[in-house]
Amino acid sequence: MATTPFSKLAYKTLQQGKGIAGLAHKELSTKLMELLAPEAVPSTGSVPPDLLKDLRSSMAQLEERDWDEAQQGTYPESQLFDAPWLDWASRYPLVWLDLPSTWNRRKERNVRDLPKDTDRSLFPDYYLQNFHHQTDGYLSDHSAGLYDLQVEILFNGTADAMRRRVLAPLKRGLKHFSDRSPSSLRVLDIATGTGRTLHQVRGALPHAELIGADLSEAYLRQANRWLNTGQSPLVQLIRANGEILPLADGGLQGVTCVFLLHELPAEARQNVINEAWRVLEHGGVFVLADSVQLADSPQFHVAMDNFRRVFHEPYYRDYIADDIDARLIQAGFEAVTAETHFMTRVWSARKPAQPST
Repeated sequence: MATTPFSKLAYKTLQQGKGIAGLAHKELSTKLMELLAPEAVPSTGSVPPDLLKDLRSSMAQLEERDWDEAQQGTYPESQLFDAPWLDWASRYPLVWLDLPSTWNRRKERNVRDLPKDTDRSLFPDYYLQNFHHQTDGYLSDHSAGLYDLQVEILFNGTADAMRRRVLAPLKRGLKHFSDRSPSSLRVLDIATGTGRTLHQVRGALPHAELIGADLSEAYLRQANRWLNTGQSPLVQLIRANGEILPLADGGLQGVTCVFLLHELPAEARQNVINEAWRVLEHGGVFVLADSVQLADSPQFHVAMDNFRRVFHEPYYRDYIADDIDARLIQAGFEAVTAETHFMTRVWSARKPAQPST
């Protein structure tokens, strides 16, 4: 998409529209829950006016960065407008129809309400839960079909903008391999889900070989539908636990991991980071994006606590107090940096260019 004087206005208008739609959905769904299922209403802390002001300012800064990095060529401007709009429109009624079962699970505190045919031996126990009180957890096509739309609603239309914050540090890190052809670079996305992050990565690195790993076959099927349309090089999708990747040592130049760590217990968190180090070539880059934490965003502590209360996030309280910098260093990474963008913290780290002796 060529930049025109109206492009930025169109982007801002789109983001404003998504934000209004997300807020309206949440306000109406909350009122319906209070009317029809009052026992399911979670106990949350009051949101002070200063917090709302900080959130709006932080969101505006995120959108400005999103626009600027597109203009700098980090990714195509077209990505700012790209979403499966027709598919989301067709699925939006299903989001409403799904609400009563979500309220019922919250009311009954039933967080293990999974498909009856689930082979539980294939998954770690921490994964077998209804995160977000989501129908079927991450284990059905129904769940996979609604997930991206639900996340966009949750974050008022900023989910993709937050995901795109991994692209600039990823491309900077890959400059270590600038003497190689772009098509020789291999990048893995851990816990790729429906492939939205990989879709962003492909826009930024159209010639790289991309791999997505996830535990959910249903989400991988959805990712395959989005990514492997025949219009672009195929993305390799593999069912795998991020703690034990079926990949060789040192075979990748880049690894991303987006919105996973807060849904892992501490030991699994470290295991995923260790695996990223193992599969990277020396000099490779690892880019993490996840929720903000208490140390970097103390002004958002009420929002973080409410998130934990409204959604089933059993490891979130531990995560927001965790030291991810220390975990990266423990795994062997160096040059650890971090930035905050709205509700997302982004870490970048490098595997040392030379093996330790």
